[in-house]
Amino acid sequence: MSAPHALIPRNALVWLLTAQVVALMPHLPRLPLWVAAVWLVCAGWRIQIQRMRWGYPGILVQTLALAGVVAGVWAAQGSLIGLDSAVMLLLLLFMLKLLEMRKPRDALVVIYLGFFIVATAFLFDQGIPLALFQCFSLLILVAALVGLQQTPGRSDPARAMRTAAVLLLQALPLMLVLFMVFPRLGPLWAVNAPGSQARTGLAESMSPADVADLARSGELAFRASFEGAPPPQPLLYWRAMTLARFDGRNWSRLPLSAGEAHGNWQPGGEPVRYQVIVPPSHQPWVFSLRGAQTVDERLVLNRDFLLQARRPISQTMAYSASSQLDSLLEPAGLEPLQRRLHLQLPEGFDPRARAFAAELRQQYPRDADLVQALLRHFNVEPFHYTLRPPTLGRHSTDEFLFDSRRGFCAHYAGAMTFVLRAAGIPSRVVAGYQGGELNPRGNYVLVHQFDAHAWVEAWLPGQGWVSFDPTFQVAPERIEDGLESALRGEGSFLEDARLAAVRYRNIGWVNNARLLWDDLNYQWQLRVIGYQSERQMDFFRRWLGTADWQHIGMISLGVLVLCMLPLAFWILRPDLRPGAPELKAWRRLNRRLARMQLQAGAGEGPRAWQQRLRQALPRQQAELDAFFDAWVGLTYAAVDDSSRAAELMRMQRSLKCLLKALPRRRPPRPTRLAGLPDGEQQG
Repeated sequence: MSAPHALIPRNALVWLLTAQVVALMPHLPRLPLWVAAVWLVCAGWRIQIQRMRWGYPGILVQTLALAGVVAGVWAAQGSLIGLDSAVMLLLLLFMLKLLEMRKPRDALVVIYLGFFIVATAFLFDQGIPLALFQCFSLLILVAALVGLQQTPGRSDPARAMRTAAVLLLQALPLMLVLFMVFPRLGPLWAVNAPGSQARTGLAESMSPADVADLARSGELAFRASFEGAPPPQPLLYWRAMTLARFDGRNWSRLPLSAGEAHGNWQPGGEPVRYQVIVPPSHQPWVFSLRGAQTVDERLVLNRDFLLQARRPISQTMAYSASSQLDSLLEPAGLEPLQRRLHLQLPEGFDPRARAFAAELRQQYPRDADLVQALLRHFNVEPFHYTLRPPTLGRHSTDEFLFDSRRGFCAHYAGAMTFVLRAAGIPSRVVAGYQGGELNPRGNYVLVHQFDAHAWVEAWLPGQGWVSFDPTFQVAPERIEDGLESALRGEGSFLEDARLAAVRYRNIGWVNNARLLWDDLNYQWQLRVIGYQSERQMDFFRRWLGTADWQHIGMISLGVLVLCMLPLAFWILRPDLRPGAPELKAWRRLNRRLARMQLQAGAGEGPRAWQQRLRQALPRQQAELDAFFDAWVGLTYAAVDDSSRAAELMRMQRSLKCLLKALPRRRPPRPTRLAGLPDGEQQG
């Protein structure tokens, strides 16, 4: 241990610790508990250094601490590469910096790191609550910068907060201009970060248990707004991915599905135009209706005629698309490889389902007739829609079709696809969402996780891929009214999410508050988070009449100058120029007395001014004498540094008392009576 030092003032240390706590708070819920323990150890050690009880850590301790931090990040994240690991490492180094602060400039480094810490929180969340809290964090950090400049004897937290608020308000015009006109660049962190978890819940494979977990979640999946009235809920089948590989238990994607679509499709029907806002999922799939098209360069139409992002979605994304719901997908025929892949079934599974498919084929030679017969089977037989199905064994399709007959969309879609393939009809499971809740405040559709759905696409000659939903045959209320209606008798709707506000949407005021808050979030996502390059170009064309960056730069510079010049003239006023506290007090009193035409004259000394004010303001003589005595003593007398702070405080208190005692108007001078001496005038 080195010798104790405490060159950082106590008030500066208090500001540093406060700023660190505020900057770290948004990150703590995502981090292990030992990270908070690291900060407590660092803060406690720093306080002991300040109290001259402990010394600064030596080279050995610093090396061990750094190695421990790196090992902790590796153990928690599994890697040192990636967004989560980098942010966690930055947070820990931010804490360790407390132990090597020796000079005030080291404290400034800690504050500057705090600004980076505040910015990194937006990599994981961009909602309104976090934005409001980070505004408070900025206020604290700027106040800490101001507090670091205050001398120990003049520490004033309230004044530091006021100064910080003024500085942030002064920066507001520049912030708005930069937000509107600065080029919107793609984020450097838009990569599939290790350790990041998907928020949509959809995975590249599907089992009934996975869909059941989604059905029990009340989280928001995405929002969609339409040009005009939204289509009826039974038409809102939001396609996300197709699942064509079956291993006997789970359905999963084919690698070939990621390729771009070819021209084997025929648009049909009136186009439906809409805009979708999706949260970060760290997955490439997005949500669109059948027959989707887009001009968004960030998206591509894949081989299964689904919109897909070119890279995993690592931040909130808004995109526009149009769909023609009657489009024919691959009506001309399937390639031999595609046909073989969409007829694949594992050997040794579900013999009864295979026999049932052979029986249907004998009765219905035409594919379309067989599909309709299978749908009637689901409608006529005593199938039951439930989120509490029994556990199935090895032959899951057989047990579901002929024994339990209880399940939800994943069971029905998987069983129908299996039977169709066994009958020789190419088919696949489509995973996505169905329906949504209309928010009348913003005229957009809310799609929640419990709207997750699975249905079937079968390839029919001359028609291509045709959608069929066996769930509709069993529980039509699920498609027409939503999951809550289908489970009303069972009572299992969001039974594991008791605090979800959507669970209580039957209560009027709760539902209104929920929809209002969601509309605020939607507008925030649309107008602030969704203000990307396309919307920025539209803004330039609409208001500036150009999208050329050279002209935009010149116009932006002109706007910035017009905004900043008045502010600069106001800040640089002569009465606001920096000076000694005595001069500031003199100017402040002079400005106040100028309203009564009692300001100091040119070349008038303090005592002459004091005497003149005593005659004009006889009721304030005590306050005048207290201020001028303190001012003269501080200005002309030899005052050492140890007592100067106390004298300054005394002068400022006397000035406040004097300003408070001064009248709003100059008192009238007493009238003189003719023929009486001065002594008798007062009597």
